[in-house]
Amino acid sequence: MNEINLACVVEDDPVHLFLTRQVINLSGMVKQTVVCQNGKDAYDMLISRISSSETLPDLILLDLNMPVWDGWQFLDEITSISLDQKITIYIVTSSSNEDDLRRAEKYNLSNNYIVKPITLEKLKEIIYAMN
Repeated sequence: MNEINLACVVEDDPVHLFLTRQVINLSGMVKQTVVCQNGKDAYDMLISRISSSETLPDLILLDLNMPVWDGWQFLDEITSISLDQKITIYIVTSSSNEDDLRRAEKYNLSNNYIVKPITLEKLKEIIYAMN
């Protein structure tokens, strides 16, 4: 069966966070989930896991509009980290703005762009494609 060890949800909205966690749980394809409230928390979590040789997330579901660091700031910073493991990143946002979609292309994420909420079918499709 296709499954991933660790997913990270970077989301500040409690309703979308709840829905995303429900979808992850319903999928039965994710062993563990870690939640970060903003891009800075997600970046710090990754740095901490790298420095302590902990498991890195296989999948990051990243909101764009958040306090502290938004999704774009997270993407800018993560590109400067040397990773030994491939991390699949999907932007999951309420924005269907063309500018955001074009900006996602700069990170090669235009195909990894989902307008909220993420569905069970879409999550399963993502995880199948990762394996």
